[in-house]
Amino acid sequence: MKVAPAPSKAEVISLGCRLNISESEQIRALLADENNVVVINSCAVTSEAVRQTRQAIRRARRNRPDARLIVTGCAADIEREQLSAMQEVDGLIANTQKLDSRAWNVPASSRPVLAQHTRAFVTVQNGCDHACTFCIIPKGRGSSRSLTISEVLSDVEHHLSQGAAEVVLTGVDVTSWGHDLPGQPSLGQLVHAILERFPELSRLRMSSLDGVEIDTDLFDLFAGEERVMPHLHLSLQSGDDLILKRMKRRHSRKDAVDLVRRLRKYRPDLAIGADIIAGFPTETEDMHAQNKSIITELGIVHGHIFPYSPRPDTPAARMPQVDRAIIKQRAAELRAETQKCRDRWLINLIGTEQQVLAEKDGTGYAPSFARIQLPEGTPAGRILNVKPKKLEKGLLK
Repeated sequence: MKVAPAPSKAEVISLGCRLNISESEQIRALLADENNVVVINSCAVTSEAVRQTRQAIRRARRNRPDARLIVTGCAADIEREQLSAMQEVDGLIANTQKLDSRAWNVPASSRPVLAQHTRAFVTVQNGCDHACTFCIIPKGRGSSRSLTISEVLSDVEHHLSQGAAEVVLTGVDVTSWGHDLPGQPSLGQLVHAILERFPELSRLRMSSLDGVEIDTDLFDLFAGEERVMPHLHLSLQSGDDLILKRMKRRHSRKDAVDLVRRLRKYRPDLAIGADIIAGFPTETEDMHAQNKSIITELGIVHGHIFPYSPRPDTPAARMPQVDRAIIKQRAAELRAETQKCRDRWLINLIGTEQQVLAEKDGTGYAPSFARIQLPEGTPAGRILNVKPKKLEKGLLK
């Protein structure tokens, strides 16, 4: 007698930002009792992200030919017509509805059980009210919407009860949190409330921030609160002031430099990350040089370098474009400059004691988000003191 194979569980494939990672966990929890479903939680921030979404759809269909394949995320809204025309796709769910159980035709749950992870991504905000000339994400995410302090505290409590050792606050435009709430509380007030409510939480990390919108309370927490990790990732985009104006960003180069200088006065171990776009329309060689030099000036060690790609219906797509080969070359130069800064930084960490949060793959992350090899058999979720002895292929050991 043949035993029928067990039905395949739901699978969620996440592309793009940390917010998508957080939302994918919630989708996975919603679909915990569903069988033979594959969900692509897509990204559309660049044309390359859309290409990767299409690639993920085709790969998922090859791997799970009999599964029901659903696409959600930003590309499901922004590229809806193109994705719905793909023969591999069985359906699309709007990005704004993807956490609504009704959209998936599953019973509503008061609190879905999330998978246990060493770090918990807690969404505090969604959407964006700004109009950066290169960005299409507001079209896929809508206007800025904040969770209340009580809602965030409830989410944090739930993750801690599931064993999370670190909490990462995430969103589309995190520093706009609270602008739409009664009394317009600041992000610093939210962080303070979390730390006060949960003294057992030893590590709180911030995702990408708009430096010019960091409020006084949040600055003070970065400067003097050990439980706030010394890792600041800036939504920088460019080191050239004219390009920043053409992007409709709200900061100048000097704003970013001054912020980092003031924070390092109190927190010398602060590690800086940044998003930087290579080859924005009208960018000259001198402007590109400004991009390279701010990497060294700020000491950027966690660099996300994006070759510019025009997104439909954005003002930047109508500006004079830089040749694609030049964009590719400039992106490579920015990555190389970041790697130099990163290698110098990692070498300086050799022999220093680091508190490392173990991941499942045998490595872990220091407070500065330096990745470090751990002793074999270290259980995930454990925090231990490590003194790395060498740097090998970008990994401290």
